[in-house]
Amino acid sequence: MSYVLVLNSGSSSVKFQLVNPESTATDVPLVSGLVEQVGEPMGAVTVKTGGEEYTEELEIPTHSFGLERAFAIMSEHNVGPTDVEVIAVGHRVVHGGRLFSEPQLITDEIEKMVEDLIPLAPLHNPANLDGIRVARELLPDIPHVGVFDTAFFNHMPPAAALYAINNEVASKYDIRRYGFHGTSHEFVSQQVPKLLDRDPGETHQITLHLGNGASAAAISNGTPIDTSMGLTPLAGLAMGTRSGDIDPGIIFHLSREAGMSIAEIDNLLNKQSGVKGLAGVNDFRILRERINDGDSDAWLAYNIYIHQLRRFIGSYMIALGRVDAITFTAGVGENDTEVRQDSLYNLDMYGIDFDKEANLVRSREPRMISTPESKVKVFVVPTNEELAIAQKSAEVAAAAKQAGLY
Repeated sequence: MSYVLVLNSGSSSVKFQLVNPESTATDVPLVSGLVEQVGEPMGAVTVKTGGEEYTEELEIPTHSFGLERAFAIMSEHNVGPTDVEVIAVGHRVVHGGRLFSEPQLITDEIEKMVEDLIPLAPLHNPANLDGIRVARELLPDIPHVGVFDTAFFNHMPPAAALYAINNEVASKYDIRRYGFHGTSHEFVSQQVPKLLDRDPGETHQITLHLGNGASAAAISNGTPIDTSMGLTPLAGLAMGTRSGDIDPGIIFHLSREAGMSIAEIDNLLNKQSGVKGLAGVNDFRILRERINDGDSDAWLAYNIYIHQLRRFIGSYMIALGRVDAITFTAGVGENDTEVRQDSLYNLDMYGIDFDKEANLVRSREPRMISTPESKVKVFVVPTNEELAIAQKSAEVAAAAKQAGLY
């Protein structure tokens, strides 16, 4: 059996999985794990395989050191990159800019192009790039593939992709709506036509990726025509710690009246806003407990979150003209029954006949939570970005092998 090693490298962590690209969305990967607290006095490497979990606590000075330890633990249990057939290493890269609309075989040139995109994603691309460099050094004989979060939205219509600002400024500084969570939106949207028994080329749908970060997308016949995130992942829906859409004038107001620096405003809007900024917590399970205990701040935060979500659903219904399906995915979307119900409350006039009983069913399988009679079908489809990255990476690796590059 062949596997793809999927890496998601952050500034102080590396998430990894060994995934069979032929598996289904609900299959458990051969290996999953996490290297965390890189550069801190004490870190940890965790490897899960065969129903067991192995953790080693130690100082992890670099990403390279952490991955080496992870590979060593995997090899102790005969599931390391040299113990099984690894056909590719798939790297999640957050920002592909206008350059990348498809997964890319990583070469020195591609690596440099990812580096050039750092100004568009200064919090994410440097960490992704570190992971690429470390993994290419540790596993030099295996094809490495970059899969970009923004790629799915690369060809949105100009009316949706461009902002109403000066053309020369926008062009010079690459300012446009790029969108994020593209791998998830694409993966989920490909499952929906199968559930509807419809041709993907004749399916209009809204996908809602609701996790700590959250985004919505309008997808017409397999092609996105709009999405909520923009130049950065800060835009759109209210999120766990991000504000989502705000009046841009707020930034100027905080600078003039509060004397806040750009860095302080950046931190406020990205890390101290959203549900956390309103209620003090960004875990929806704790938020629900506080609502049930009568916490007015928690209730207000929840209502703002739902209000923003309904605004995007409504606007995308108009943009699409006809909607065949609305699909919830990611941590909140897959697990929070109240968010799903409240976001679609009282929309029967738009052809949405929500099934409250079906909504309460817990399952890791894709499922319909609208009535069979509903004109607009509503689904919960678990996302699996790692599987999507594995599948794309396997395709690119196969093409590279056929071309004699590996």
